[in-house]
Amino acid sequence: MAFKLNHLPKRTSKPREKGVTLVLDKGLSVRQAEDFCESSSNYIDIVKLGWGTSYVTQNLEDKLSVYANANIPVYFGGTLFEAYMLRDQLDGYRQLLDRFGIEYLEVSNGTIWLSDQRKLEIIRDLSRDYTVLSEVGSKNPNDIIPPYKWVKMIERELDAGAWKIICEARESGTVGVFRPNGEVRSGLIDEIADQISVENLIFEAPKKEQQVWFIKKFGSNVNLGNIQPSEVIPVETLRLGLRSDTLFDFYSLNDEEMDQLYIEKELNEENNENDE
Repeated sequence: MAFKLNHLPKRTSKPREKGVTLVLDKGLSVRQAEDFCESSSNYIDIVKLGWGTSYVTQNLEDKLSVYANANIPVYFGGTLFEAYMLRDQLDGYRQLLDRFGIEYLEVSNGTIWLSDQRKLEIIRDLSRDYTVLSEVGSKNPNDIIPPYKWVKMIERELDAGAWKIICEARESGTVGVFRPNGEVRSGLIDEIADQISVENLIFEAPKKEQQVWFIKKFGSNVNLGNIQPSEVIPVETLRLGLRSDTLFDFYSLNDEEMDQLYIEKELNEENNENDE
């Protein structure tokens, strides 16, 4: 940190098991990736090359090297996995990962049909050689999965060897754990969190108000996914209470000091009104 500030929440340090920020790279250039790592590498835990963008990314190996040099693991988006599965090329997908030295992967069935049993078999198989993130939830806004089924799927996929479960929201933040208007399905989240440790979950939260909701709900070290590169530092300030949205949520002064702070705030507001 550039300077010291008291009464900040304690953030986990890399490599993190909780407080993970999973970033969505939709096509950064090599130079942009270098700049991104220079400014934000301390706060980037994993980078996902979104959906099938890696297939059309120029200088892919050079960009992967940038992330590797910054000790940031990278994986190809879940939709690319689904594209390989759709073509019955799971062995080809393995070869792709090994060719580029990819150690993480996402197993998902948000678009294609893949039976729960087959998905579990794939997780068991791949988790022997890779770190598996498994995604639960549909990309179809009309496909509403009941809470009990979310819990059941998450439990089974963790038991099968998944490191973390990604709770689907897409880049838009309008499906899965969110309603079409972007509002959090809070009842669903409560049901899941009541039975599953949130340390095992990564909540996709592309919008600021969604990030704020999860941080307020579960604290600074909640796992968040689908974070835009330009939002990594803003998200870290939300986690630390250094943005107005969470300023008072993680401020650890005692009650007397907090009361005084509120009094001073009210006085300042009154003075500003009088000046006007």
